[in-house]
Amino acid sequence: MLIAIDTSTEFASLALAQDDKIIAELSWHCGTNHTVETLPRLSDLLVKANLDIKDTDCILVARGPGSFNGLRAGISAAKGLAFSLNIPVIGISTLEVTAYQHSESGLPVCALQTAGREEIAMAIFQKKSNGWRRIAPEHLTRIEDLPLEIKEKTIFCGEISPENILKIKKLFKSRAIIASPFTSLRRAAFLVELGRQRMRRGDFDDVATLQPIYLRRPPITERKKPF
Repeated sequence: MLIAIDTSTEFASLALAQDDKIIAELSWHCGTNHTVETLPRLSDLLVKANLDIKDTDCILVARGPGSFNGLRAGISAAKGLAFSLNIPVIGISTLEVTAYQHSESGLPVCALQTAGREEIAMAIFQKKSNGWRRIAPEHLTRIEDLPLEIKEKTIFCGEISPENILKIKKLFKSRAIIASPFTSLRRAAFLVELGRQRMRRGDFDDVATLQPIYLRRPPITERKKPF
């Protein structure tokens, strides 16, 4: 059995997979309650699916970018389970999970996420003849600077504000395909699929050293400017 955990943003998602099938999945708006809600909801999901956590073979976790508290909660839960069950863990980019549901289009998929300070987190992925690949790594930018990186027809997806959607349409016109807002909610099922690809390659992460993808340092670590 595989357990997938995504607590990257205010929307969280869990999935249980067994024998190449999704057995149970749960997505919900958790706000900032990742720490107190994730493991109890996972326990409920296991009970409803009549599965035993001791039968877990690997933990899959979305490792960011995202909120500091959300990522810490998800990574901590994944590591705790992996250590206690003595099983491997695989961390997957949250933006890759966001983009993957559009992989069969064959077009570049630009996954976006609001990052504050008028910035966005972004990464670009595309499925070609040699498989699903990351074209541009996770980084911070501004909507206005996207045309410097994107020159062809592209699918834009993720948690994008209506204001930024209008900006993208204005900047790219017919070259921008805006994914339906109903696809902006990440599903842990896609985290499972990406994790299984890594498992087949024997590509696991080190449980002790796995860290979230923070594109910006936590505010508490930033030095204050002198008065």
